[in-house]
Amino acid sequence: MKFKTMVLGCLACAIILATGYEYLQAQPNVTGPALKIGIVSVSTALHKCKATIKFTEGLRAEQDKMISEENTLATEGKALADSLRAFKPDSSEYMERLQEMVRKQSELKALQEINPRRSTLKKMQWTEKLYKEILRITKELAAEKDLVLVLGADEPEFPFQRYDELAMTLTLSTHKVLYHNGCVDLTSEVIAQLDKMQSQLGM
Repeated sequence: MKFKTMVLGCLACAIILATGYEYLQAQPNVTGPALKIGIVSVSTALHKCKATIKFTEGLRAEQDKMISEENTLATEGKALADSLRAFKPDSSEYMERLQEMVRKQSELKALQEINPRRSTLKKMQWTEKLYKEILRITKELAAEKDLVLVLGADEPEFPFQRYDELAMTLTLSTHKVLYHNGCVDLTSEVIAQLDKMQSQLGM
């Protein structure tokens, strides 16, 4: 009886050992080489490259010119309105000045509606153009460094002053990476490549 018990015990141990070995063999190799992953702060590259700084300066100059034109029309319209008191309503001079005043007021209203849209459109077109270049440069750098994946590591800066800033941030910067440690940060290299091609990008 004791002999049979010993034999059965040995067989059970052998089965357990064999099953355990097969289980270990089936497990994935968790000690394999680590994947090389990169990150890029797209918003940092967009805003800190020399081309964007130059573009922003040019756009600000255009906006100042727009504001100056609006102020001129507003001043001229007010002067015409004040001058109407010096003429009789049924005189030709009164009608001429009234017509000129209405024309300037219409021009002012049109500029006040069009100018902000024009500035927003320029910024969106510039952002799209530069974003495409950032993608192209990122792909080249990733290939050079044998990276298998590059993630966007942007943090939105709250609060937003204008809706167009919020819209562009939600479109391009959705804060995809909440934490990273040991990833290759390509941001500074992307900015350096953008700076090299500043003249090609234009304003």
